[in-house]
Amino acid sequence: MKLHPKKWEWVRLQIKKLNDNSIDQLFEAILTLESLEECYIFFDDLCTVNEIQSLSQRLEVARMLGKGCTYNQIEAETGASTATISRVKRCLNYGNDGYKMSLERLGR
Repeated sequence: MKLHPKKWEWVRLQIKKLNDNSIDQLFEAILTLESLEECYIFFDDLCTVNEIQSLSQRLEVARMLGKGCTYNQIEAETGASTATISRVKRCLNYGNDGYKMSLERLGR
């Protein structure tokens, strides 16, 4: 998936609200990981179990929304709140296609 230049400018502007160098360092560190095992090791040090579960839950919600599942189905299967489901749906509809890009690359 190719990023649209104007969209990428918008992404950078939103992220600029945070410390650019530390955000860049975080993303660059993630990009250095070479295996699933390395990801487990890195994220175990970086995040709490709840933070990792929240991130994975959002990705699963995005996958299920993309497959046409209802809020009730998603809530029952993932335990995600309707607020989380709505937030993910808003990103799918109006965001930067990050979920779509990742899920396509995963083949899901």
